[in-house]
Amino acid sequence: MSFDEEWAELRAAAAERSAMRINSVPDEGSGGGAPDLVVTRADLNRIGEDAHELRGRLSKQGDHARPSTFDAAIALTNGEFVSGSALLKVHDRWSIHLKTLLDACGQIANHLDFTKAVHSKDDVRVEGAMAPVSKLTEYLK
Repeated sequence: MSFDEEWAELRAAAAERSAMRINSVPDEGSGGGAPDLVVTRADLNRIGEDAHELRGRLSKQGDHARPSTFDAAIALTNGEFVSGSALLKVHDRWSIHLKTLLDACGQIANHLDFTKAVHSKDDVRVEGAMAPVSKLTEYLK
């Protein structure tokens, strides 16, 4: 095999490898794929507002029965009913789970802006990293 033949094979193999696109379908005639994850700031704001509203309603309505449940548990325990301690466990578990849910709702809105910023930076970084590969593909054609 001559040098020119071997060089032509290597160029063809390199063009095949650099033409591969991961997790996308090439656009017609462009050689690159369009972003498939699109989330607008309006979408994120709407979700954040819903999470904030849910947190507000949960903090009021989710705690509505707690004082009376506690009073009932104490009264049953003082009356020497076994169900008093069980009701107190329910009261405590509900309080723990409610706090966890309230914390989760509060964090959703905070993380949405962070997520949008991180993914924007990732897109720019990946696009910048792929630019030399696409230039190489142009030169190899």
